Amino acid sequence: MLKFLSGANDVANSFATSVGSRSLKLWQAVCIALFTEAAGGILLGAETADTIKGKLISPALFTKRPELLMQGFMCSLISSSSWVMFATYMGWPVSTTHSIVGAIAGMGISAFGSSAVDWSWNGMGKIIASWFISPAVAGVIASIVYLITKFIVFRAKDTLRTGINTIPFFFAFTLSIMSFYVILKNGKNVLASVTVDYVKGTYTSKGDWGLTMGIVAAIFGGILILSYIFVVPFFKRLLIEEEKLRWFHVFYIFAVPKQPKDENLVNNLKSHFTPEDVEKAAEDGEDEYLNKSEPVTRTQEVVSSGDHMDSTPKDVVNAAGKKIKNLLYNSLFMDVASAQSRNAADAHALAIKYDNKTEYLYSFLQVCTAAFASFAHGSNDLANAVGPLAATYSIWQSASVSTSAPVPLWALVYGAVALDLGLALYGYNIMRNLGNNLTYHSPSRGFSMEFGAALTVITASFIGLPVSTTHCITGATIGVGLCNGTLKSVNWVMFAWTMFSWIITVPVAGLFAGLLYAFTTRGASFSY
Repeated sequence: MLKFLSGANDVANSFATSVGSRSLKLWQAVCIALFTEAAGGILLGAETADTIKGKLISPALFTKRPELLMQGFMCSLISSSSWVMFATYMGWPVSTTHSIVGAIAGMGISAFGSSAVDWSWNGMGKIIASWFISPAVAGVIASIVYLITKFIVFRAKDTLRTGINTIPFFFAFTLSIMSFYVILKNGKNVLASVTVDYVKGTYTSKGDWGLTMGIVAAIFGGILILSYIFVVPFFKRLLIEEEKLRWFHVFYIFAVPKQPKDENLVNNLKSHFTPEDVEKAAEDGEDEYLNKSEPVTRTQEVVSSGDHMDSTPKDVVNAAGKKIKNLLYNSLFMDVASAQSRNAADAHALAIKYDNKTEYLYSFLQVCTAAFASFAHGSNDLANAVGPLAATYSIWQSASVSTSAPVPLWALVYGAVALDLGLALYGYNIMRNLGNNLTYHSPSRGFSMEFGAALTVITASFIGLPVSTTHCITGATIGVGLCNGTLKSVNWVMFAWTMFSWIITVPVAGLFAGLLYAFTTRGASFSY
């Protein structure tokens, strides 16, 4: 349940920038998450799971009564799931990481007092610090990436040609960074060892760094060359010569004959990426995306018509069927950007708008960063609920408490499936309350936001630090929003509500878990 709700909340936060900028549709985000969340959790997630399941409270405290630790983890999962469910229903983008951490800490305090929780830097200390450090770091990285893009590409005399010529570097850099972490993480036991001291802690990585950097350099060079061979000619024909091309033509662009000119390209891009034009079209009844979101209203009308006394059973069944159909339609095909854009019009008006053709380049790149962000989320947040589950399974299997129980592969796969279902069925509720509501989104901005957040999250996962994806993507969004040069370009009311939900998450989840554990272990018993 926690991973289902994490998909509806945290994964939705990860994809809010892509869907909010219209680089991806909601159903496309779900399809990407289906693979990348599982890959991130399986390839990089076990380190974080170990922190969640064994380093917040000492399992040795439960050595004589291992069944109580099982019960404690179950209370923690129930508590964190209940809070995230309520927050998701309210549209609050909370952190499942904070929720499960607070719940485990609350359970430990309830069982053995405050001394049961490791408050040092190696326990709760670095986790609490990450709540403040990670959004700041993500915001700085995202701002740097966006400012580089802004001054090199969008301030050039010919922004489109400059963008086309530089986009291969962005592709190569993004994919090689992700490859670096995967290769190094899975080559830890090869040869060399590197020890790094950081803020009262020590991180040791074992692996062949020379081999790793050689492979990453080869990946970077290979992607760069392939991009110049295939991607650059594709974009020149699509955007400069304005030929009618499909996305899959990029793979065999030299074999594609001359295509007719797309007379509607400019207008289509304008209505697709420029929010004020979309809103104006919507007021005139011309916005196709807003019209597609109307099933919500029609569903309400159908349900109300089925409440009359003279309705037949067939009418009731048909009404219920249409309600379910519209619910599934909105879950996968709602245009979240249209639902967001009206709530932050003042902030959007202060953002600088750039050439739509150049922005379109970054919509392709943002697909890569969306996958990168989802991969990073899977590597960190997928493990957060799997940690208690893995510990519970280990105790059930061995009837003893172990401090080094491995995280089974099936647990990571199980969590990944639940994540995807949560995003598919209820992710839209969070996406329409974050994304464009916080600041103006465009493909170039969304790319910077996702890259900054993903790099922060995946680095934290690499060193075993369970950070919040929600915090990182929010920090990155605020950082890019402030690059507009004015504080008014950010919707601070929305940010205040987001901060409020962050602050109360840990104490609420911890209080509920502690009370639930106390009730189930110290309550009245009817056994004799």
